[in-house]
Amino acid sequence: MIYQDTPEFADSLDAQDELKAFRAEFLIPQHEGRDAIYLCGNSLGLQPKSAVKYIASQLTSWKELAVEGWFHGDDPWLQFHHQLKQPLSNLGGAKIEEITVMNSLTVNLHLLLVSFYKPTTKKYKILMEGGAFPSDQYAIESQVNFHGFDPKNAVIELFPREGELTLRTEDIISAIEQNADELALVLFSGVNYYTGQFFDIEAITEAAHEANVYAGFDLAHAAGNVPLELHNWKVDFACWCSYKYMNSGPGGISGIFVHEKHFDNKELKRFAGWWGYRPDKRFLMAPGFDPAKGAEGWQVSTSPILLMAVHKAALDIFQKAGGLGKLRAKSLFLTGYLEYLIKEINRKQGEELFTIITPSDLNARGCQLSIVCKRDGKAIFNYLAQHGVIGDWREPDVIRLSPVPLYNSFKDVYEAAKHLAGAI
Repeated sequence: MIYQDTPEFADSLDAQDELKAFRAEFLIPQHEGRDAIYLCGNSLGLQPKSAVKYIASQLTSWKELAVEGWFHGDDPWLQFHHQLKQPLSNLGGAKIEEITVMNSLTVNLHLLLVSFYKPTTKKYKILMEGGAFPSDQYAIESQVNFHGFDPKNAVIELFPREGELTLRTEDIISAIEQNADELALVLFSGVNYYTGQFFDIEAITEAAHEANVYAGFDLAHAAGNVPLELHNWKVDFACWCSYKYMNSGPGGISGIFVHEKHFDNKELKRFAGWWGYRPDKRFLMAPGFDPAKGAEGWQVSTSPILLMAVHKAALDIFQKAGGLGKLRAKSLFLTGYLEYLIKEINRKQGEELFTIITPSDLNARGCQLSIVCKRDGKAIFNYLAQHGVIGDWREPDVIRLSPVPLYNSFKDVYEAAKHLAGAI
C-alpha cells in the first residue's frame, strides 16, 4: 500500500475498515473530553464494555446459589474454564486438550519449569534471549539456584550482533547447536517486550529438538497479537498472560500450553493440586495424585471465576471478530502506517530523530513499534501524554507505541504521529 501523510487518507482507511465497529466494544480513556489515543495495549488492553455484565452474572450466581453455583445455574463454575479453551486454542494454534487457564504468568512459568527443566551435572544450562522481561530473568535465575547451579554459568543470554538491534534466527540456532551438549532447556519469549521482535518459534523449537532439548516460550506479548501454531510447531510448553492484547483486566488470569506428546510421560515431575486431579474421581478425595488428561493435569488451584468471567468477555469479542486472521491483517496495516509516518517525520526534519528498532519485516513483528529517541526522549514522551497519546516509556530512550486492531483506528495512528512531530 502507498501511504499518505494526510488526515483524509487516514479517514479513508477507517471508512474501509471492516473491523471498525469493534472499537465500540471497549471503554476508551478520556483526555480533555475526547477519546485518548490509546497505544499501550502491549502493556494493558482496554476494558471490554461487556466485562461488567459478565462479572455481574457471576456475582448473581454467587448471591442466589452460593456454593451450589459450582454445579448449577447458567454457567456452573466447576466447568467454567472449559468455555475459554476453544477460543484460546484458536488463538494459539493448539488442540483444546493442550490448553488450560490458571494462575498468573510467572507462577505458571515456574510450574512448567518444574516439569521441563530437568538439569543434570552435564546438561544444566538454559538458553534465553538477552534482555528478556525481568520477570523471566528472575524466574530462571531462581530455578537455576534452586537446582544448585550458578546462574552466571547456567544461563546463556543471547544478544544481537554488534551494531544490530535484534537477534538473527540463524544466530539463535547456532547458539543452540554450539551448546547442545550442556543445554537442558531453550526458553524464549514469543515477542520481545523491548524491541517488539517476533521470534521464529518454529525454527527455534526445531533446533532445540535437534539438540535433544525442550523448547518453551513466554507468550505474554504474543498471545492475541501474532499468529501462533503451537501444536504444529511442536512447542513443548508455553504460558501467557491475558491482560495485554487479550484485554482481560489488570493481573488477569493466565494460561498454559503443553503439547499432547507429553501427556503420558510419567518422567515429567509436576507440583500437584486438587484442581489438577482427574475430574471423574476428584470428589472421591483419594490419596495419591492421579492427573487429569492433558494440560489440565498441570492445574493446581481452584478456578478464580471472576477473573475468568472478564477473560470470557474479551475472548467472546475475538470470536465475534472471527479470530486473529482479519485482526492480523489490520494490525500489519496499522503498524505499517505508523512506520511510514515516523519515517516522514525524520525526512522532513532532515535527520533520523526517531529510530524504529522493531524489525521492518512484517512477519517478525506484531502490533508494537519501539522507537529510540535521538534526544529529549522523556520530554517527548511526556509531551505525548499531555496531548492524550498514551504509550509507554522504557529506559533509557525508548517509546513503545502499539496500535491494536480491535480498538485502534488509522486516525489514531495519524494523530499520534502528528503529536510526535509536534513534540520536536
